[in-house]
Amino acid sequence: MPHSSDIEARRRFLIRVLQLGGASAATIGLGAFLSGRSARPEELEVREGGRDHRVAASPTLPELVVAQGESPQALVQRALLDIGGMGRFVARGETVVVKPNIAWDRSPEQAATTHPEVVAEVVRQCLAAGARSVIVTDVSCNDAQTCFERSGIAAAAKAAGAEVVLPEPRFFRQVDLKGGTLGVWPVLEPFLEAHKLINVPIAKHHSLTGVTLGMKNWYGLIGGNRSRLHQRIHESLVDLTAFARPTLTVMDAYRVLMRNGPTGGDVEDVELKKTILVSTDPVALDAYAAKAWWDLDAPRLRYLRLAEERGLGRTDFASLRTHVLTV
Repeated sequence: MPHSSDIEARRRFLIRVLQLGGASAATIGLGAFLSGRSARPEELEVREGGRDHRVAASPTLPELVVAQGESPQALVQRALLDIGGMGRFVARGETVVVKPNIAWDRSPEQAATTHPEVVAEVVRQCLAAGARSVIVTDVSCNDAQTCFERSGIAAAAKAAGAEVVLPEPRFFRQVDLKGGTLGVWPVLEPFLEAHKLINVPIAKHHSLTGVTLGMKNWYGLIGGNRSRLHQRIHESLVDLTAFARPTLTVMDAYRVLMRNGPTGGDVEDVELKKTILVSTDPVALDAYAAKAWWDLDAPRLRYLRLAEERGLGRTDFASLRTHVLTV
């Protein structure tokens, strides 16, 4: 087990990486220090409910990759290669659902929706790994057709070979989520049929929860009156993540909406971070981004503590085997 001082040193280093931005890995020069020095991964508990989309942990591969550089496409390529390649997560003949944030009627420059180049490259990687089909979908808050088009995601995903599914009423099924808070809810059908589920959120501020990162992105798998969930939003986020049990999270932090989220609109609220984060631990990934960019510790984000208690991941992101690289 690593010494507590080693973990604290890694924690400070990782926070500094995201705070410095694009050239930080080359500037600090400590990427190799992180490799192979973290605690062994713990097997996550599997709850009754939906399909478990996760793959087996590997003691020799990183659990978190931080890639920084100029090209979103190249960042996704390199980060996925570093964590074991998409072939580690997607088997030949499988159906994969890629879940970006397409909630709002916003352009990519406003950073309220996932960067279309990030989504497109994830699609290409899945197909190259042998996926039979890749579906890109989300349950938008604004008009779905407009959101899918203005975000650039529909065009980019189709060009990359994906099927783009709009959240039409006929595609929802009533499902018992078997959560502590969430019971029967309408779930978008592709999420029920996928062999693998890849979360592709964008990192941004949120007026209610402080941040909206990977776990908050799962609001987009259900329909119905989602505003009701805000009364117990932290418990709801944990229930949704427990139901999704994603294969992988590819977090878009190329442009980050630092203020006035989640809808944004003013490009003055956006900061260019030129970063992609990939992890098999959705809890640790959210904890890392929240701390580095908004100085929100896990104890201040109740949903992270609840998720850790549920066995969905770890809040101590410094304990993960981590690679930091520039592209």
